[in-house]
Amino acid sequence: MSFTLTQKETTLLKDLKEQEKLCTDKYRKHAECAHDPQLKQLFTDLSNVEQHHFQMLSSIESGTVPTGVNGASVTGKQFTATYTAAETPEKKADAYLCSDLLATEKHVSALYNTCVFEFERPELRKVLSQIQTDEQVHGEKLYQYMKANSMYS
Repeated sequence: MSFTLTQKETTLLKDLKEQEKLCTDKYRKHAECAHDPQLKQLFTDLSNVEQHHFQMLSSIESGTVPTGVNGASVTGKQFTATYTAAETPEKKADAYLCSDLLATEKHVSALYNTCVFEFERPELRKVLSQIQTDEQVHGEKLYQYMKANSMYS
């Protein structure tokens, strides 16, 4: 089924795509900077999910409802403590990366919340809602990593 977006939806979709590209790039670059191998892997996994979100939004932009919307692929990931309570330069650097990405996820989730209410087609609202849920799971995984490593108080 093909459809046409309203001008408002087109503008919101452009904003969403820019945010997903930024998330993809930030996760990829932060993975390169992270010290902890499990954090590197988490960032890489989340970068891949963000890239999938971008592709889904591109599909909407071209007038088709994306298929294969099945949620975040990082839901089952558990973390072991790499860092102790002691502050090391590596821990501080990784904590900064996590805090930066957690703030980004909060922002993106809020943007999706607005879009869920602004899009007319129920099937698009459902896709956007699922992506928003993914973003919330990303924030939860960042929080869990930070908590396991004494980075979150």
